[in-house]
Amino acid sequence: MEFLGFDLIPLQEWWDGVVDYVGPRLLPSLGVVVLAGLLYLVAGWVLRRVERRLAKRTKTDLDDQFVRSLRKAIRLTVVAWAVSQLVVEGMPVTGAEAVEGTDPAIRAQQWVWGVWMVLIFIPVSNFVGQLLRVFEGRIMARNDTALDETALPMVNRFVRVLVMALGVLLAMSHLGLEIAPLLAGAGVVGLALSLAAKDTLSNLIAGVLLIMDRPFQVGDRIELWNAPNETGTWGDVIEIGIRATKIRNPDNLVVVVPNNEIMQRDIINYTMSGQDIRLRIPFSVAYEADIERAKVLLIQAALEVEGVKPEPKPIVIVRGFGPSEVNLQLRVWILEARNRRRIADEITGIALGAFARDGVEIPYPKRELYIRQGEAPQLLPGGE
Repeated sequence: MEFLGFDLIPLQEWWDGVVDYVGPRLLPSLGVVVLAGLLYLVAGWVLRRVERRLAKRTKTDLDDQFVRSLRKAIRLTVVAWAVSQLVVEGMPVTGAEAVEGTDPAIRAQQWVWGVWMVLIFIPVSNFVGQLLRVFEGRIMARNDTALDETALPMVNRFVRVLVMALGVLLAMSHLGLEIAPLLAGAGVVGLALSLAAKDTLSNLIAGVLLIMDRPFQVGDRIELWNAPNETGTWGDVIEIGIRATKIRNPDNLVVVVPNNEIMQRDIINYTMSGQDIRLRIPFSVAYEADIERAKVLLIQAALEVEGVKPEPKPIVIVRGFGPSEVNLQLRVWILEARNRRRIADEITGIALGAFARDGVEIPYPKRELYIRQGEAPQLLPGGE
């Protein structure tokens, strides 16, 4: 049979083969698709009504999240069942001589359900994450533990990754894949990566230690070691990451410090022990000045500044002597550690005015020259 010079016999044979193959499988396949579609829609409709009723009866959204996760799991199961049935219907029969487990249809079904095992753990992981967030909220409300908004989200992500890893392992076991060689290979790769990225791993370990030891937390004010020139040398912690810590200094510059560097230094935390701290302000007066009067003026200046605690009372001590000055130190307790710069500046300004009014001299370098009068000695020729 020819048409326009083309032989149609091969095309006719191909079409007959398609009809012979699809014919007996078409109705069962359509039945599977229709049934799966009905189950998909009905399950979604029923669970949405259940979710709305639970939302009205309960104050927490944990049960709503459970119903959403259950709806996703049921829909994934329906889709996986439909795909597995279509795979069986669509694959050619291999014959009774095929060994169980090696038939292409059976193997394809195993892969379908293996993928389902991985996907089904996605809603499970989301629900576990929601449970941990509720737990985190209760801990934060109690405020009696070292875990805070930095550590708990990290634990949440870690647990969710473990749940997903469990799904992958179950899928591999279902497919008959050997896990031991993969774990051994992962160990070798991990060793190579650890040697290649030892600095990064060091920062990661230091980040975990920072979260466990808690030398500071988000919002604390700490001292900076390598602050940019002509900028503030302290800052507020805005984020504690697994690799680095971000600190905002008074010039609104964010300094990113690797965690490994933080763990190797002394950490000065101005707010960890409470809001009130003691402030030490150095002053100097001349030797000719009235030291006791200077002490009184410094104490009065301190008590005039807002934020200085009247109790314990400010004190002034003599710290030592310089070439032309007596070194004093004013010690005051302040209510807010974050205001120490402002308070020190205001006290210094008030003390300067008080010294000027009362005649307390501020020292400055002095030199005394003594001139001897008389005839200069005569030098004899030849050094005699």
